[in-house]
Amino acid sequence: MTKTHHPSGAPWRNFYGRFRGKTIRASQHDYLENDLDPLSPGKVSWEENPDRHPIDLHALFPGKDVWLEIGFGGGEHLIHMAQRYPEVGIIGAEPFINGVAMLLGKIRKAEVDNLAVHPGDVRDIFDVLPARSLSRVFLNYPDPWPKKRHHRRRFVTAEHLAPLHRVMKPGAQLRVATDIPDYVRQTLEEVPRQGFDWLAERPADWREPWDDWVSTRYEKKALREGRVPHYLTFVRR
Repeated sequence: MTKTHHPSGAPWRNFYGRFRGKTIRASQHDYLENDLDPLSPGKVSWEENPDRHPIDLHALFPGKDVWLEIGFGGGEHLIHMAQRYPEVGIIGAEPFINGVAMLLGKIRKAEVDNLAVHPGDVRDIFDVLPARSLSRVFLNYPDPWPKKRHHRRRFVTAEHLAPLHRVMKPGAQLRVATDIPDYVRQTLEEVPRQGFDWLAERPADWREPWDDWVSTRYEKKALREGRVPHYLTFVRR
């Protein structure tokens, strides 16, 4: 657990997980040093924006709907969506710097220009997104925190879902992909409580992926190990 604190009266927030893993390669240092700042969604940090003024999404993505991916891992899904939907602007939030470096390399290769990257806690993004500004949100294979005493650390709790609801447009879609049955249970319990409706009408609606889905390395590992993916679609009331 890492306990984060910011100046100017910012709240304490517990962050459970890792910010950094194995050694970052020289090429990835180059990505982080030269590519990350230009891809910033705006003044997100408490140091830059202690009064938490909303970021200007119209300046960031002129004339585009804005989507958000929470915890993009190695960035496969984020890049895929950016390529498939060039008319949309997508923000990716990921605190694990190794994953951020991997994404930046993929962005260089793909040459997409409709992405913004926040290398940190998505709750800081929630603070500065305008209300009712997101048209779609993705939560793909979030950390399962399998031990029962750790379930409160999962993303699908009121601490995360309430501010997420605030920044999503009415009718906006929330997609959740997970291979953990108990995560499915908690998601189906908690997400509707925070103002979302589950759209499933038949088993295929959660057993089959979305038409524009791309399988990530996390999903491929789950399939190799015999776990079954679930694809849950919610709409913000």
